[in-house]
Amino acid sequence: MTTLSIDIRRAEPEDADAIAAVHDRAWRGAYAGIIPHRALNAMIGRRGPQWWANAIRRSTTVLLLEVGGELAGYATLGRSRARDLAQAGEIYELYLSPEFQGIGFGHRLFRAAKDMLGAHGFSGLVVWVLEENDPARAFYERIGGRDAADSVEIFDNKALRKIAYVWD
Repeated sequence: MTTLSIDIRRAEPEDADAIAAVHDRAWRGAYAGIIPHRALNAMIGRRGPQWWANAIRRSTTVLLLEVGGELAGYATLGRSRARDLAQAGEIYELYLSPEFQGIGFGHRLFRAAKDMLGAHGFSGLVVWVLEENDPARAFYERIGGRDAADSVEIFDNKALRKIAYVWD
C-alpha cells in the first residue's frame, strides 16, 4: 500500500519555479474567457519565477499545498486591503492547478490560510472574487463565505465586477 502525503508549508525562494507554473495553469484555467486574453497573458507574464522569488524574499506570506511532493496549489495572505470592511485578514490569492481542483484540497489550503491569519492576530477575513468566476464563487459560498461588498476592476478597457466574501 502506498501512502500519499499532503503537506502545507510556507514557500521558500527555491519554490519560485513551481509556484510560477501553478500560477500560470491555474490563472489560465480560471480566467480564460473572463479576463481579456492580452491582459491575462500580461498578468501571467509578470508573475514568473523571479517575481515569486522576490515576493517570498520580501516576506510575502505564501503557503504551498503539496501532494505527494508535487506542488498542487498556493495561497497568499496578509492584512486586508479593504479598509471599509471589518475583517482584518485577507487571502489575496488561493489557486490550485486544475488537476487538483474539486477534491477537497482547496478547502484544506483555505483552512490553513485562515488559521495562519488568526495566529497572526487578524480577526475575520475577506477574499475577493471576480463575479464571472462561477467555480470560485461556488467554492467560497460552500465553505461559508458571505457576500459583503463589491468593486470593479478594469482589464484592457473591460470592467469586471469583484465580490468580497467574508468570514467573521
